[in-house]
Order: sequence, then C-alpha cells, then structure tokens
Amino acid sequence: MQGPQSSHPGDELLRSLNEAQRQAVLHFEGPALVVAGAGSGKTRTVVHRVAYLIAKRGVFPSEILAVTFTNKAALEMRERLKRMVKGAGELWVSTFHSAALRILRVYGERVGLKPGFVVYDEDDQTALIKEVLKELGLAARPGPLKALLDRAKNRGEAPESLLPELPEYYAGLSRGKLLDVVKRYEEALRAQGALDFGDILLYALRLLKEDQEVLKRVRRRARFIHVDEYQDTNPVQYRFTRLLAGEEANLMAVGDPDQGIYSFRAADIKNILEFTRDFPGAKVYRLEENYRSTEAILRFANALIVNNALRLEKTLRPVKPGGEPVRLYRARDARDEARFVAEEILRLGPPFDRVAVLYRTNAQSRLLEQTLASRGVPARVVGGVGFFERAEVKDLLAYARLSLNPLDGVSLKRVLNTPPRGIGPATVEKVEALAREKGLPLFEALRVAAEVLPRPAPLRHFLALMEELQELAFGPAEGFFRHLLEATDYPAYLKEAYPEDYEDRLENVEELLRAAKEAEGLMEFLDKVALTARAEEPADPAGKVALMTLHNAKGLEFPVVFVVGVEEGLLPHRSSLSTLEGLEEERRLFYVGVTRAQERLYLSYAEEREVYGRTEATRPSRFLEEVEEGLYQEYDPYRASAKVSPSPAPSEARASKPKPGAYRGGEKVIHPRFGQGTVVAAMGDEVTVHFEGVGLKRLSLKYADLRPVG
Repeated sequence: MQGPQSSHPGDELLRSLNEAQRQAVLHFEGPALVVAGAGSGKTRTVVHRVAYLIAKRGVFPSEILAVTFTNKAALEMRERLKRMVKGAGELWVSTFHSAALRILRVYGERVGLKPGFVVYDEDDQTALIKEVLKELGLAARPGPLKALLDRAKNRGEAPESLLPELPEYYAGLSRGKLLDVVKRYEEALRAQGALDFGDILLYALRLLKEDQEVLKRVRRRARFIHVDEYQDTNPVQYRFTRLLAGEEANLMAVGDPDQGIYSFRAADIKNILEFTRDFPGAKVYRLEENYRSTEAILRFANALIVNNALRLEKTLRPVKPGGEPVRLYRARDARDEARFVAEEILRLGPPFDRVAVLYRTNAQSRLLEQTLASRGVPARVVGGVGFFERAEVKDLLAYARLSLNPLDGVSLKRVLNTPPRGIGPATVEKVEALAREKGLPLFEALRVAAEVLPRPAPLRHFLALMEELQELAFGPAEGFFRHLLEATDYPAYLKEAYPEDYEDRLENVEELLRAAKEAEGLMEFLDKVALTARAEEPADPAGKVALMTLHNAKGLEFPVVFVVGVEEGLLPHRSSLSTLEGLEEERRLFYVGVTRAQERLYLSYAEEREVYGRTEATRPSRFLEEVEEGLYQEYDPYRASAKVSPSPAPSEARASKPKPGAYRGGEKVIHPRFGQGTVVAAMGDEVTVHFEGVGLKRLSLKYADLRPVG
C-alpha cells in the first residue's frame, strides 16, 4: 500500500508514507493515539514507526513491544520488520495472550503456578465444566456456564459479581448452585495444574501488580509499546497495557472506534474514545486516506457511520476515484437472495477467490453454500472447525499435555482409552471413586487402581506407556509424537474408527508432525498451540468464494463483496435493538462489512424470511434508510432494464416512490409480487396492506414498490 511521496526523499523509512502516516512515524516519546480508518495503512504506519525508532532514534530492538490481536498479524509484522531493520529478531511482537504467557513461563511460580502448567482450550474447558456438574450432581448446560466464566475473566471480575445481570435460573441453576459450580471449577483447574484462556492475562496482571521486581524487568523489555486494534481491548487487556506503560507512557495506541464490533468478547470501545483522558497530553494522528476502496464505496461508508454518536471524528478520503455504484438487490425471499448471489458471481466470472459473501449470523450460510454448490461455484466457509480442534489432533495433544503434567485430569480422561485398550466407562468410574475416596489426583488414583482392581493389565499397559512418554517429553517435540504414534499404533486406530475419511485424518496427523518439527521442545509447542487453537483461518486453496460472518471479515479485504440480509432483525440484529450502544455496534458491523470491498459492493435484503420456523414479512434495514438514495442503486439483473447507470448525485430523488403520509388507510394498491391489496394501516414510512391470497404484509414505502390502483 503506497502513499504519495514525502518531502524527505533521502529518508527511505519516510519516503513512501503520506503526511499523516509520516507524522505518526516521527512521534518519539509520550503517549499517542493513531485513529486509523479502514484501509488507511495502519499496519504500514506501525511497522515504519518501529523501524524508525531503531534506525533513527537509537532505540534497542529489545526495548520495543508491539501487541496485535491475532497470531497471523504478529507474524506478518515480524516478517516485515526483519526485512527492514537489523536486530528485528529481538523485537517483542506478539498477541496479548502470547505476551502474558511468556511472562508467566518465566515468573509464574511467584503467583503459585506450577512449572509445567497447561492451558486448556475451549473443548477442555467445557469437558471440565461437565465433570464438575457430574461431581456436584447437577444438570445444567455447560455452554452458558463457560460463557459466564469467559465474560467474567475478560472483564477482570469475579463471576459472582455478574449474577445481578443474569436471569434467576441461569443455565438451569439457582444462584447458589451457580456459585458452587464456579468455585469447584476454579478448584479443579488449580488441582490439575491448568489455566483456561481467560486466566492467562489475569495471572500476568496479578503478577505485575504484586511483584515490583518483575514489573521493572518487564517494563525494561517494553519501553516503547504499540497496541494495534485498541478499540477491541477488554478491561483486563486495558489494565495490562496501562500497567506496562507506567509513568513514561511511551504508548502508541492504534485503532478505529468505527470498527469496534466485539462487545460480546467484553471489548470496551470507551478505551479508545477516552484515550486522551487516560493519557493527558497525548498526541492524536488521524489516518483518513483510504487505499482500499473506490470513491463510490467510501461515500456510502461515510454516510452510514456518521450516524453513530460514539466515535472519533474522521472521514475516509478515497485514493481511488469513481468506481462502480453500490448495488442493492431486493429479493423475494432467502432462496431468491442466494440465487442472485450465485448467478451474479458467475456473471462476474473467475477467479472466485476475489469474492466474499458476508452475513450477520452463521445460520445464513447453509442456503448460500447449497446454492453456490448447485451452480458449480466453489466456496469455503471461513471460521469452521480449526485445525487444532480436530479430534485426531486433540488426541495427540492430550497425550503431550498429560506427559508434561500428570495432574491434567481432562487430558487423562481423553486418552485413557484412546486408542481402545480395554478401559471402559465402568473402570473409569471406579478410578474416579478411588480418587475422591483417597483425595488423590486422577493419575495417582490410576496407579492405585492398577494394584487393587480386577483385570489390571490395561491400566498397567497405559501407565507403562505414560512412563515412556514422560521420559521423552523434554526432548524434541517431533520425536515425542513419532514415538507416540508408533507405541499406540494410532494410524491403525484411525483407519478402523474413521474408514470414510481416514486419509484426511492421517494427513492432519502428518501436518501436526510438520508443525512439531518447527518447535524447539514440547512445552514450547503446546504453548504455541494454546495461543493459536482459537482458529485463525489457515490459507485456503485458491479459487473459492469466501463465506463468513461480518465479525470474521474484520481485517480482510476483497475486490468483490456481497453483504446479504440487510434487513431489520438481522442487521441490526433483533438482540441489539434495546440499547443505543447495541444499535451503534450493529451499524459499525455493517460499516466493517462495507469497507471490506475494494471494487464492487453488493447489498441485498429479502421481502420475507423464515424466522424460527415461520415465514415472516421483513423490511429493509434502517441503516439503508439512513444513507441517501443517491449513494446506492437498486439493481435487478432479471429485468430487461438491468443495465446499471452511474450513481446519481446525492440530491437526486426517485420521485416515483410514495412518500410518508401518502396513505391513510383504505387505498387500493398493487404490489409487483403480492398483487392487488388494500391499505389497512399507515405509520411513518410503513404501511400494512391486506393482499388477497397472502394476507397482511407490513411494508416500507421506500422499498415496497407500491402503486395506487386507478
């Protein structure tokens, strides 16, 4: 992404930057906020600023920390810096969780962590919650309980403090029982020498607050701090950042409040909106030149987001003038909408990987997948089952975690009879009863059971295997897994258990071996897995349309983008309509989708859609009504007049549409699909019409294409 030439032709690090980017790069000490609009080159700005600190300001690479939100972004930043400056290998570039875990691996014993502590992923966390529920004799859904724990830890609050926000019988449990589960879950984590994902930052924050010596050491390693996507920080990440920044506050926060869309993960947009209050005297730099999208797309995006109150003022300015008009398709129903998307993609032609179809909810993907497949359009769903979430991969990782940490009961139960070795559920229950009776960890109870239970051979065989693996656990990671595969004959188990997709699963095992080969040791490998298991989409074979939710589209860009389901109840989503904050986040989500498009943007809505098993009439999103009609154009390729002319000027209105107040009730009208009907009620720009044969329909005058009869 290249900007215009700077006025410093001799300075390679500044020459390719525009003026706003250059000013941000030249910032030296003290706090700074870079308000970086979509497609404005924020990553380029951060990378050049880090390089400038090293090359021109004399800052040691070992004094710089750059925090991003994804491992992919961190890797990209590291690679770019390695090409730009010497000593870039000493830079600390990582995600929040990776940075915190690195601190805990060195100093974790100071806050009571065992040296071999493991990090549980989402499946492990759910398995532990199920164990706790079983132990307490309670019937409840683990999903909502996990959500409660995650939300509390992201906020840095005790789960009990969230009880007033919950219904009285949350997940089917009374508040007293809920507290019992939470307390027992935390006890079980500690007993198994484990942290869940939310614990990583909490423990690091506690360590830095309680141990001044460690804080001083870490601050020396992070004298200059950069935080990307600052609008997405949650309360714990915010406190972690402020604590590291200290009094000097050489902190550069980069982000865009207009793209804050993760409140469900406890992200707090106020962190960026109130940056200058938190850091008095902070310099503010605005990156407003957009190198991604055409003028037509940006005019729509600017007109949309200006309706939000919670934002920092900025206007994206296009580097690419003109462009195809933003097109709006009015579909009869969801099937017609999917057909339009598929046929328009075919009309545009390959390569298909330049196209993305974005939607608000995962449920919308099914019909799109089926319709694209029926038309022969190759597609992939982004955000499906991640590599490290696949059963065969999780089996092998569980063996590795157990080898390093025998207290890990979740991993033990996963591998105890995988592959099958004659240890059935009844034996497991007896071992668990022994553990409770004698107050032993599950692994130690297994040793006792091997001496006292009948048919001890399978247990002894497993214990002998684990002794072998424990000896190998401190050697090369690849060697550990190869021995494990041979000792358990795991490939043969896969062939017997999964005959239909055996080769795919074996390929996943081989990929795990390749990944392990790149790691120095097993512990390092497991840490890397723990930080990437929340799947960041791997590279996919070229030539496929990308299907994804609007949330998953953040940070991506495509030449052609379809945003489907732009209607009330979907976008904005019905769950977000009760508060201004919720509604504004939905508008930001739409804005994120719009600004993914580089060259062409299609929007669509359906006149009716199936909701909870019933077909209901729908209305276009209020967000469309907020944008001047001249900034988008209705488009129907199935009519004879399907040719699209350039977008009319904003002042031009389509006079053929009835205006609010045109109907009072009783008027005869005709609709292009529903036929003739009678207006029975009118309010604002909405009318309710009774049509012969289809009954009552609530319609928007702006989009319903109603015509008076006679």
